[in-house]
Order: sequence, then structure tokens, then C-alpha cells
Amino acid sequence: MSKILKVKARQVYDSRGNPTIEAEVYAKNISAKAICPSGASTGTYEAFEKRDKKNKQYLGKSVLSAINLVNTKISKKLKGQNVHNQERIDALMINLDGTRQKKILGANSILAVSMAVKKLSAKIRKLPLYKTFLIKDNFKLPYPLMNIINGGAHANNALRIQEFMIRPDRAKSFSEAMRICFLIINNLKKIIKSRGLSTSVGDEGGFAPMINSNDQALDLIVLAIKKSGLVNGQDVSICLDVAANELYKKNTYSIHSKNFVSVEKSIHQYKKIINKYKIKSIEDPFAENDWTAWNKLMKSIKKVQIVGDDLYVTNLERLKKGFLNLSSNAILIKLNQIGTVSETLDVIKFAQIIGFKTIISHRSGDSEDTFIADLAVGTNSNQIKTGSLARSERVAKYNQLLRIEEELGKKARMNKIH
Repeated sequence: MSKILKVKARQVYDSRGNPTIEAEVYAKNISAKAICPSGASTGTYEAFEKRDKKNKQYLGKSVLSAINLVNTKISKKLKGQNVHNQERIDALMINLDGTRQKKILGANSILAVSMAVKKLSAKIRKLPLYKTFLIKDNFKLPYPLMNIINGGAHANNALRIQEFMIRPDRAKSFSEAMRICFLIINNLKKIIKSRGLSTSVGDEGGFAPMINSNDQALDLIVLAIKKSGLVNGQDVSICLDVAANELYKKNTYSIHSKNFVSVEKSIHQYKKIINKYKIKSIEDPFAENDWTAWNKLMKSIKKVQIVGDDLYVTNLERLKKGFLNLSSNAILIKLNQIGTVSETLDVIKFAQIIGFKTIISHRSGDSEDTFIADLAVGTNSNQIKTGSLARSERVAKYNQLLRIEEELGKKARMNKIH
């Protein structure tokens, strides 16, 4: 049995330049470390992120108190535990915290340790990380949902919708999927530049031009797909993350313009852009507590992936409620929304049993840690959302998937998209 000797945490920085936690777990002669990401557009029901709000030296954003809890309470609790018993280790931390949203220790403290434990277990067993989750063989690569235009909370422009993404549906390999995205992004850059707009990027690496309407962004993407010699809606699909929590006020929404309109009018407008731009996936089309609106949308449109992110926050109870309410047909998976690897795997397992697509996701404040790339392959999740082909914290995940594909060799297959 490989016993944990100690756990140590340190303050490092995420892709937004904000402090975050890196945890390192030690066994005899070996250690592994993991970094916790951080979101900008967050759901109310997400697990709690512990920060030193009164520490003015770091503008209230440091994680030094959380680090101290890892180095003292968590380290003491986990000392002597079998590193391969992930569920027991996660349960010990959950019980040590004792609150529903991990408000005492902070989900950022717990998750950094939980991920590092998983990595250490794989390292000791001399296994690639992706081989230590739910799938033991017949591994498949996920399709990238690549964010190519940023709006909403991820950019300083006037776009209502937060993310405009592409998914290379006809790619036969992950490397081909990346080549297709590379082509479209470079053509999009040329088009944006030719119109005198800025090609600077947002938090997740997508372009953030100063444009005002969703249609403008979608027109640019359609043109970039065409210039790449590809067919929109066949070779490549356009996918959206609306982040509607930010666009909600008293049962009305301002998704398609600055005017707030009813759910019915919003659904009508969704139908128009779905038909016009052949959109195949919409994430968070309505607010996190507007269960009725989600159900109405599901009944109104067919053959579109409706993804719950803020709606579910990788929480099993909320997922069960959404399933009974017929709210969506897919779920976004973010480790730090729930706070442990074990709870994340429980949500993925249940989602797949009920026939939901599982999409593994980064956060807008991310790091060089590539844990989610292995998680996507190891859980048979058919899509991964990890930003654009820009900024090394995003590209790191894609590069890890290319390594996994190479390692699988002739056995490498793409997952089913429909």
C-alpha cells in the first residue's frame, strides 16, 4: 500500500494572473501536483472558492488561508491514507469540511489535493492518467468545442453571448479536428483584420473584436468556415455558450439584443438563429433557476444539444432534477464546481446512464495543468471545451490529447458526436 506522507500547498497564478492553489501530495520517494482553476461566470450553486477577501496586498484575491488549511488540517487528516483509495480520501476531506458547498476548507483547497492524489496514484502505478478513471480500454478522443469568438463576461466588447464555438463534426481523428480548427481560426483572423477590427483575444483565447450583435459574430464565423473550404452544418458545427444568468431580469432575457423579452420571444429568436446558422449546441440558454424555460426550449427544438452548466454545476442532485424536468440533453463537467474527483466521476456516470452527453470543461481562469484532457478520454466524454487555439493554458490541453492519440496509435478513435 502506498501511503500518503504529507500534503503541501503553495500559491501560484492562473491564466488571468490571479492567485490560485497548487497542491502537492507526497508518498515515499515520489510526489504529484495539481492546480485548481477558477471561473468568472459562476453559478450560484457552485462549491465555494476560498479567498482572503480582507488581504489588501492581493486585492482580496489571495488563497493563503486556504493553503494554510491544506498544509495543516488536510495534510494531518490524509497522512497514512492509501493513495489509491480516491473515494475514501475525497470523503475524508468532504467530512472534514462538513458543509454543503465546502465553505470551511474551500473547494479550491480540496480539489487541488483531490486531483494531485489521482495523479500520484497513476504515477505510482506507472499508468497514464487517462487509464485510471472509468474506461479501462477502447479509449476514444473527444471532439473539441473550440471557442473562437469571446463575448459576455470573457471580453470587453458588446456581444451578449459569451462564447461562439466551432466543433469539427466530420473529423476522423483528433489531429484532423485540430487542423480544421486551426484553418478556421486563421481565416477568421484575416477576416477580422481586413475589417479594421482588433484581433486581440479574450480570457479563453477567442477573438474579442468590438462588434455589437450576435449575428455579426456568427456571420464572421460562417465566412471563415467557407474560406477554409468547409461546409457549415456538415463539416463543422457552430455551438454557443449563452451564459444566460448574466442576461436575465424578472423572467425576461436580453440574449439577442439589449432589450429584455419574454421566454417565448427568446425561444422564437433561438429558433431563427438555429435555422439560419445551423447551430448544433447551445449551453446555458436560460438562467440557472428558470426550469420552466429550459423545459419549453427542449420541447420546442429538436436535434440540438442543450447543455446545462450553471443549471447543474456538476452537482448530482441538480442533474437529477434537470433529468426529471426534461431540461437538457447534455451536461458540462467542471471539477471545481463540485470540488472532488470522486463526486465529478459520480456525476459523469449518472449523466451517461440517463443518456446525456458529457462535455469536460476548463475554466476561464485556468493553468498549465492538463488533468481535464485525460479526464475526457478516461470517462468516454465525447466533447471537450478548453478554449481557443491560443494562450498556452488552453493549448496545453489540446497538446495532451494529441499525445494520448499518438500513444493509442492505431487503436485511437474519435467518440460519437450524435
